[in-house]
Amino acid sequence: MSGPGAGFEYPPTEVSWTKRDVLLFANTIGCTADELHFLYELDPKFSVFPTYPVILPFKKNEQEVIDFYAAQKAIQIPGVPEFDARRVVDGQRLIQFLKPLPTTSAGKKFEIRSKVLGVYDKGRPGTVVEIQQDLVDAGTGEVYSRAIGSSFYVAQGNWGGPKGPATENFPPPKGKKPDVEFEVQTKPETPLLYRLNGDYNPLHAHPEPGKKMGFGGVIIHGLFSFNSAAHGLLQKLGGSDPANIKEFQARFASPVRPGDKLVTSIWRTGEMKGEWEEIRFVVKVAGGKVCLSNGRALMKVVGESKSKL
Repeated sequence: MSGPGAGFEYPPTEVSWTKRDVLLFANTIGCTADELHFLYELDPKFSVFPTYPVILPFKKNEQEVIDFYAAQKAIQIPGVPEFDARRVVDGQRLIQFLKPLPTTSAGKKFEIRSKVLGVYDKGRPGTVVEIQQDLVDAGTGEVYSRAIGSSFYVAQGNWGGPKGPATENFPPPKGKKPDVEFEVQTKPETPLLYRLNGDYNPLHAHPEPGKKMGFGGVIIHGLFSFNSAAHGLLQKLGGSDPANIKEFQARFASPVRPGDKLVTSIWRTGEMKGEWEEIRFVVKVAGGKVCLSNGRALMKVVGESKSKL
């Protein structure tokens, strides 16, 4: 870690969640009625969907709607320009699942501890800010999840900063057909429902911000596509058991419009890291562009869940 801004630590942010938050999240990312352990609080195996921590830096402690722009520009990273949060999109995200979350934070104090890994000047297209965010039990110091993500500040480059390292790529195996494919049909209401998790960026609700950024109108949260793909992988390969996924990552390659159909292609590589198999995946808009590239997960492959109502 070197360069302007690198190593800067934000003040810890207290976060909390209720069982209702957990149920809402599972509903918004496509969990189905035969996965009641994500959707019904009285199920004996009631669990938090593993990627839920990605919402907590947005939601924090709030149950009420949040002013997204005000919340995003609270703290300035030293040594770099102040960037405009009204023109930011997701770049890439990796999340490691270190310990299962309790279904409510009640009785514990949880914090997001964030530090800047790098701020990279990509010239005219914009600037990348890479941040590591750990979800920590403040009482014990235990880390429950670690997310490494990059935000892309559109058209906010050319300030003389470092270009940054080349991104490591995880392409699908050449010449091999996908082992599994599945589709998710989005609706005009998809981002309006997903935002209730705590990610209230107006870009995903009102056409004006998207028009100013060149997207032509509302786009769906990159993290909806990310979480929806994670759900599909866990459902199709991991038997819908949260214990069967250890890492999940993807690059946000192009925007998704409400009403688009998402097609996910999954390849097993057979490469093992201990008991975990490396999986590769790509998500495309049907008839259009790749929207999630560099898809990679570490999983225990057991097949599709057999539980039916």
